[in-house]
Amino acid sequence: MNPNLNDRPYRLQALVFSLVVAAFSTVYITQPVLPVLTTEFGVSEFMASLSVSAVILGMALANLPWGRLADRTRVRPILLAGGVVITLCGFFSASTTSFRLLILARFIQGLFIPTLSTCVVVYLARNLPLERLNVVMGTYVSATVAGGLSGRLLGGWIHPPLHWRYAFVTTSILLFAATLAALRWLPPETGKIEIPEEEAGFIHLLSRRDVWRMLLVPFGAFFVFSSIFNYLPFYLAAPPFNAPTQIITLMYLSYLLGVVIGPVAGNLSNRFGNGAIMVGGALVFVLAICTTLIPSIWAVALSLAGVCLGFFFIHAAAAGLLNRRLTVSRGRANSLYILFYYLGGSLGITVSGLAYERGGWLGVAALGIVMLSIPFSIGWRERKEKQ
Repeated sequence: MNPNLNDRPYRLQALVFSLVVAAFSTVYITQPVLPVLTTEFGVSEFMASLSVSAVILGMALANLPWGRLADRTRVRPILLAGGVVITLCGFFSASTTSFRLLILARFIQGLFIPTLSTCVVVYLARNLPLERLNVVMGTYVSATVAGGLSGRLLGGWIHPPLHWRYAFVTTSILLFAATLAALRWLPPETGKIEIPEEEAGFIHLLSRRDVWRMLLVPFGAFFVFSSIFNYLPFYLAAPPFNAPTQIITLMYLSYLLGVVIGPVAGNLSNRFGNGAIMVGGALVFVLAICTTLIPSIWAVALSLAGVCLGFFFIHAAAAGLLNRRLTVSRGRANSLYILFYYLGGSLGITVSGLAYERGGWLGVAALGIVMLSIPFSIGWRERKEKQ
């Protein structure tokens, strides 16, 4: 272990926090201005949503390869490569007048975001003692939530909606600065690089029913969560709400609940069981979606708090149960978990776009309720098996 990592613990946490926030802020930067993109580029709601789902798809596809590479080499060169590519694609996104090229640049950003997220986790796990790892990983999880929120605020609130291109410039500058700071002040890697034995490969893990069920939970939950927040701007911008982009963007502040819900869900899972928390989270999630159908901006704001509450309860319980269940190959299992998580988000935005074009918000809500039967049924089964 690297003793220098313990000399200034707060500096390490600040470096990790800033780097991960900057990385995740790029993912959702266009989400609050999707109606603006439909007008500016003359595309449908479904096509505009690709500016978000393309990033998530890239993250899903690249997570396993980058994680595997990070297991076999030093992480710092990977951080530099990722920071440079994401920054350049951000500047390109701010300047292009071609919607197709914008989507391509966003997809490439998604391919390289794991260099600043998954690979950072590998760096921490390789170099930190266990007592420090838990603390810094808590910072990492909070940073993913803060990053998702900050990107939305940049895109729809801090910069005027019609000037969404400046949000890309701001994010790119901040990300490159965070990358340089990490390269400058992250202590050198001293942890030993070990090639893991093929104890339980990906195929073996996928053949286990208990693991497979835990992978379906984040797939179904993030399918719905990403869809709700992605098509919320279209729903609120239309009658009877006619809400401006600044008000719509404020709705994303409910996302901050994720910072505190994770530890709470973990404690409740210890007390009542992971399966029970998944069931409860799914029920809260469904009730919150139903509440969005009330034609009141305050009802929608309240419902989004319920959406976040239900989602993060499901997410925390499923991730906790997966790691409790395995004694080996946890790294591979967590890579698969993240893969299914982002595949669910990307597919959810895509399929819900078709549902929105055919049935409006009611179509998105109905599809979401159906998909939440996945974490509900799996949680119910886990609950019964525990009894």
